[in-house]
Amino acid sequence: MTDQNPENGELKTLAREAEAEIEEKRSRFIAGAVPVSDEAEARAYIESRRKKYFAAKHHVFAYMISEGSLVRYSDDGEPQGTGGIPVLNVLKSSGATDFCVVVTRYFGGILLGTGGLSRAYSAAAKAAVEKAGFAVYRDYDVYEVSVSYSDYGKLTQSVPKIGAVEDSAEFGECVKMTCAVLSADAGKFEAHVIDATNGKALCAFIKREKRRADC
Repeated sequence: MTDQNPENGELKTLAREAEAEIEEKRSRFIAGAVPVSDEAEARAYIESRRKKYFAAKHHVFAYMISEGSLVRYSDDGEPQGTGGIPVLNVLKSSGATDFCVVVTRYFGGILLGTGGLSRAYSAAAKAAVEKAGFAVYRDYDVYEVSVSYSDYGKLTQSVPKIGAVEDSAEFGECVKMTCAVLSADAGKFEAHVIDATNGKALCAFIKREKRRADC
């Protein structure tokens, strides 16, 4: 179960790529975690971990992609259920999505048993996820607003008060502002631009994109 809010276009995922390592009875478990936007990125990351730690025999992984509710995992040669599922459970319990975790194991010569393996893979995955941290992304609508210089002065002061962000401004015969606002507040933004300029501004929708809510 993930802490997403599809109606508001909200998505929680990892804040950054991270790596963590634990040791269990001389076996090394090296976990890498990274945010991904699709399965191709997840697969590319798994392959990069295989190449980085090419001497290891096991590269257990799990990933979740919100697009299509895609979930994949693999024990990669470990006893069934001892690697992929424990790692996947770490992903699920995080409440996030759109990320991949790969746990590489270097055998230390001492058998861990199925329970020991499961706990070690889970602990390594959890350590990497906690180190990566989380970020929340929301849908923003981006607009180009063409206004007179006098109206630009009004809008540049007022749009932040309704939660909009001025990304840039181009100065020519008029001013072309590029502004972003939460998609849920797009109607309020358009109405504000019309009211603040007495209907003289031209407000054109450009695109919808995800942005970090804490940036």
